[in-house]
Amino acid sequence: MKTPPFDEHTLGQIESLLDSAQAPSDPLQRELMGEIIRAALQLGRDGAGTGEIKLMAKSVRELRHALNVFRPFRGRRKISVFGSARTPPDHPDYIRARDFCAAMARSGWMSITGAGPGIMSAGNEGAGPGNSFGLSIKLPWETNENEFLRGDPKLVVFRYFFTRKLMFAMGADAMAVFPGGFGTMDECFELLTLIQTGKSPLIPIVFLAGGDADYWKAFDAFVREHLLANQLIDPLDMNLFRTFLDVEEAAAYVERFYRVYHSSRFVDRLLAIRIRRPLSAAQLEELNAGFGDLCVRGRIEQRGALPGEDDWQELPRLTMEFDRKHYSKLRMLLDRINGFDPPSTP
Repeated sequence: MKTPPFDEHTLGQIESLLDSAQAPSDPLQRELMGEIIRAALQLGRDGAGTGEIKLMAKSVRELRHALNVFRPFRGRRKISVFGSARTPPDHPDYIRARDFCAAMARSGWMSITGAGPGIMSAGNEGAGPGNSFGLSIKLPWETNENEFLRGDPKLVVFRYFFTRKLMFAMGADAMAVFPGGFGTMDECFELLTLIQTGKSPLIPIVFLAGGDADYWKAFDAFVREHLLANQLIDPLDMNLFRTFLDVEEAAAYVERFYRVYHSSRFVDRLLAIRIRRPLSAAQLEELNAGFGDLCVRGRIEQRGALPGEDDWQELPRLTMEFDRKHYSKLRMLLDRINGFDPPSTP
């Protein structure tokens, strides 16, 4: 049975509570905060059990804490790094993860790991504590913070895997995956799915390993022979990730993704692709010729910030009424944008 809405008196009390708590004056932020309060109060009216209420309370609390930890570093690019906790420090995979995160740190990037041993420790060692986040998880037997993050204020300990994975996705501008077990594959496939379906922004994804990368050769063969051959994924989905043996090549691939492309967001029906510099008329025409079929109607156009966009106002935009389905081809469009040289001046 559907729970009836709150009466006017209760809604007024919630508004008074927002006032006394000095809620933001921004109308949208205020409405969203009121929505959180109403949802929490509705649990009791729904007949929720203690366990259900506990799940909601702890989830919101740890997400709030994690967001507070990340907020001061919003201006820094970050890469989420996944791999086995069982990889020893002398293993080629550990060495490659350490060297890769060190290369990313030299370019100003921060690394996000699970804060544990193995590949996670390698990532934090390579990046250094100042360029590292750790998203640890409480397990029944222990909580494994590695030596490079122990006591660091950028270490967040989660109770739930789903809130932890949300922060791996929300905080990342790229993703690097090294050989690992069930947990690594779970994180890898979930983030690929989020990107494939548009639930997470398009970002560069690199697979790396030490030695000859047999692990990723087998992974690629499985995907091609079972998923692709049986039409369980689109052929263009293979463009969502790239395998590398060389650390510097992998780092350059990640950085190239932001050579011209900056970020994107939806504003009503339009996808606004923010770019670092304007495209020439010929370049814009090339995009429409090659990727115009991504538009539900109209064309890819170049313009300034859209009404409702409150950030990166100075950047030019490419706008399109994207079909919200073919994200793998949209990824190819971003690659083409990044391949454009600056328009020549007269």
